[in-house]
Amino acid sequence: MFNGWDTFFFLVGSSAGALIGLMFVVITLTAGQEPRRVSRGAPVYVTPIVFHFTIVLIVSAISAVPGLPPSVAAVIVGLCATTGLAYSLVTTIRLFRSDWEDPIPGWSDKFFYGILPTMIYVALAVTATAIPFSERKVVFAIGAIVLGLLLLGIRNAWDLATTLALFAHKGRH
Repeated sequence: MFNGWDTFFFLVGSSAGALIGLMFVVITLTAGQEPRRVSRGAPVYVTPIVFHFTIVLIVSAISAVPGLPPSVAAVIVGLCATTGLAYSLVTTIRLFRSDWEDPIPGWSDKFFYGILPTMIYVALAVTATAIPFSERKVVFAIGAIVLGLLLLGIRNAWDLATTLALFAHKGRH
Protein backbone atom coordinates (compact mmCIF):
# COMPACT_ATOMS: atom_id res chain seq x y z
CA MET A 1 0.00 0.00 0.00
CA PHE A 2 2.78 2.44 0.89
CA ASN A 3 5.10 1.29 -1.92
CA GLY A 4 7.25 4.15 -3.16
CA TRP A 5 6.51 6.28 -0.10
CA ASP A 6 9.29 4.96 2.15
CA THR A 7 11.49 8.05 1.92
CA PHE A 8 8.60 10.44 2.54
CA PHE A 9 7.32 8.62 5.61
CA PHE A 10 10.86 8.01 6.88
CA LEU A 11 11.57 11.73 6.69
CA VAL A 12 8.27 12.78 8.26
CA GLY A 13 8.35 10.08 10.97
CA SER A 14 11.95 10.70 11.98
CA SER A 15 11.26 14.44 12.10
CA ALA A 16 8.33 13.81 14.44
CA GLY A 17 10.49 11.57 16.62
CA ALA A 18 13.22 14.18 16.87
CA LEU A 19 10.71 16.90 17.65
CA ILE A 20 9.22 14.81 20.46
CA GLY A 21 12.69 14.81 21.99
CA LEU A 22 13.01 18.56 21.57
CA MET A 23 9.73 19.07 23.39
CA PHE A 24 11.49 17.82 26.53
CA VAL A 25 13.90 20.73 26.10
CA VAL A 26 10.97 23.13 25.69
CA ILE A 27 9.50 21.84 28.94
CA THR A 28 12.62 23.01 30.79
CA LEU A 29 11.47 26.55 29.98
CA THR A 30 8.67 26.06 32.51
CA ALA A 31 11.16 25.72 35.35
CA GLY A 32 10.66 28.48 37.87
CA GLN A 33 7.17 29.34 36.70
CA GLU A 34 4.11 29.12 38.89
CA PRO A 35 3.32 25.37 39.21
CA ARG A 36 -0.44 25.93 39.00
CA ARG A 37 -0.11 27.78 35.69
CA VAL A 38 2.18 25.06 34.31
CA SER A 39 -0.16 22.25 35.36
CA ARG A 40 -3.12 24.09 33.83
CA GLY A 41 -1.37 24.79 30.54
CA ALA A 42 0.37 21.45 30.00
CA PRO A 43 -2.69 19.41 28.92
CA VAL A 44 -3.79 22.18 26.57
CA TYR A 45 -0.49 23.27 25.04
CA VAL A 46 2.36 20.82 25.66
CA THR A 47 0.73 17.40 25.62
CA PRO A 48 -1.23 17.94 22.38
CA ILE A 49 1.98 18.80 20.52
CA VAL A 50 3.65 15.60 21.69
CA PHE A 51 0.45 13.67 20.94
CA HIS A 52 0.28 14.92 17.32
CA PHE A 53 3.97 14.14 16.76
CA THR A 54 3.32 10.65 18.13
CA ILE A 55 0.47 10.08 15.68
CA VAL A 56 2.77 11.16 12.84
CA LEU A 57 5.38 8.72 14.13
CA ILE A 58 2.88 5.83 14.37
CA VAL A 59 1.42 6.36 10.89
CA SER A 60 4.92 6.69 9.46
CA ALA A 61 5.99 3.51 11.23
CA ILE A 62 3.15 1.45 9.80
CA SER A 63 4.16 2.58 6.33
CA ALA A 64 7.44 0.70 6.82
CA VAL A 65 5.86 -2.62 7.78
CA PRO A 66 6.47 -4.97 4.85
CA GLY A 67 3.39 -6.69 3.48
CA LEU A 68 0.98 -4.92 5.83
CA PRO A 69 -2.51 -5.67 4.53
CA PRO A 70 -4.54 -2.55 3.68
CA SER A 71 -7.28 -3.67 6.07
CA VAL A 72 -4.81 -3.65 8.98
CA ALA A 73 -3.45 -0.26 7.91
CA ALA A 74 -7.04 1.04 7.77
CA VAL A 75 -7.70 -0.15 11.32
CA ILE A 76 -4.48 1.37 12.70
CA VAL A 77 -4.96 4.68 10.88
CA GLY A 78 -8.61 4.67 11.96
CA LEU A 79 -7.60 4.14 15.60
CA CYS A 80 -5.09 6.98 15.34
CA ALA A 81 -7.78 9.20 13.81
CA THR A 82 -10.41 8.31 16.40
CA THR A 83 -8.03 8.79 19.31
CA GLY A 84 -6.75 12.04 17.82
CA LEU A 85 -10.26 13.32 17.21
CA ALA A 86 -11.33 12.58 20.80
CA TYR A 87 -8.16 14.13 22.20
CA SER A 88 -8.50 17.25 20.03
CA LEU A 89 -12.12 17.70 21.02
CA VAL A 90 -11.18 17.53 24.70
CA THR A 91 -8.40 20.06 24.10
CA THR A 92 -10.81 22.36 22.24
CA ILE A 93 -13.30 22.17 25.11
CA ARG A 94 -10.52 23.01 27.59
CA LEU A 95 -9.47 26.00 25.48
CA PHE A 96 -13.02 27.38 25.33
CA ARG A 97 -13.73 27.05 29.06
CA SER A 98 -14.45 30.32 30.78
CA ASP A 99 -12.54 29.68 34.02
CA TRP A 100 -9.07 30.47 32.62
CA GLU A 101 -6.80 32.73 34.57
CA ASP A 102 -4.26 35.05 32.97
CA PRO A 103 -3.35 34.53 30.18
CA ILE A 104 -6.67 33.61 28.60
CA PRO A 105 -6.24 31.61 25.35
CA GLY A 106 -6.65 33.82 22.31
CA TRP A 107 -8.37 32.85 19.08
CA SER A 108 -5.11 31.73 17.49
CA ASP A 109 -4.57 29.31 20.39
CA LYS A 110 -8.12 28.02 20.09
CA PHE A 111 -7.71 27.53 16.35
CA PHE A 112 -4.21 26.02 16.18
CA TYR A 113 -4.35 23.93 19.36
CA GLY A 114 -8.01 22.86 19.17
CA ILE A 115 -10.08 23.49 16.06
CA LEU A 116 -7.50 22.78 13.33
CA PRO A 117 -6.26 19.50 14.86
CA THR A 118 -9.89 18.39 15.19
CA MET A 119 -10.44 19.09 11.50
CA ILE A 120 -7.25 17.23 10.58
CA TYR A 121 -8.31 14.14 12.56
CA VAL A 122 -11.74 14.20 10.90
CA ALA A 123 -9.93 14.15 7.54
CA LEU A 124 -7.73 11.28 8.74
CA ALA A 125 -10.81 9.31 9.87
CA VAL A 126 -12.49 9.79 6.49
CA THR A 127 -9.28 8.77 4.76
CA ALA A 128 -8.96 5.64 6.91
CA THR A 129 -12.44 4.53 5.89
CA ALA A 130 -11.48 4.97 2.22
CA ILE A 131 -8.35 2.77 2.38
CA PRO A 132 -10.12 -0.47 1.39
CA PHE A 133 -11.65 1.20 -1.68
CA SER A 134 -8.71 3.08 -3.16
CA GLU A 135 -5.51 2.39 -1.24
CA ARG A 136 -3.14 3.83 -3.86
CA LYS A 137 -4.93 7.19 -4.02
CA VAL A 138 -5.56 7.34 -0.29
CA VAL A 139 -1.82 7.27 0.42
CA PHE A 140 -1.59 10.78 -1.05
CA ALA A 141 -4.23 11.97 1.43
CA ILE A 142 -2.54 10.20 4.33
CA GLY A 143 0.77 11.79 3.34
CA ALA A 144 -0.79 15.25 3.19
CA ILE A 145 -2.56 14.80 6.52
CA VAL A 146 0.54 13.50 8.28
CA LEU A 147 2.60 16.35 6.86
CA GLY A 148 -0.13 18.76 8.01
CA LEU A 149 0.05 17.35 11.54
CA LEU A 150 3.83 17.65 11.51
CA LEU A 151 3.71 21.28 10.35
CA LEU A 152 0.97 22.07 12.88
CA GLY A 153 3.12 20.56 15.62
CA ILE A 154 6.12 22.62 14.51
CA ARG A 155 4.03 25.79 14.51
CA ASN A 156 2.59 25.04 17.93
CA ALA A 157 5.98 24.06 19.39
CA TRP A 158 7.42 27.35 18.15
CA ASP A 159 4.49 29.26 19.61
CA LEU A 160 4.86 27.46 22.94
CA ALA A 161 8.64 27.89 23.12
CA THR A 162 8.51 31.61 22.35
CA THR A 163 5.67 32.17 24.81
CA LEU A 164 7.47 30.28 27.57
CA ALA A 165 10.70 32.14 26.85
CA LEU A 166 8.87 35.48 27.12
CA PHE A 167 7.30 34.46 30.44
CA ALA A 168 10.68 33.29 31.73
CA HIS A 169 12.26 36.59 30.66
CA LYS A 170 9.46 38.65 32.31
CA GLY A 171 9.89 36.63 35.51
CA ARG A 172 13.55 37.70 35.81
CA HIS A 173 12.78 41.40 35.63
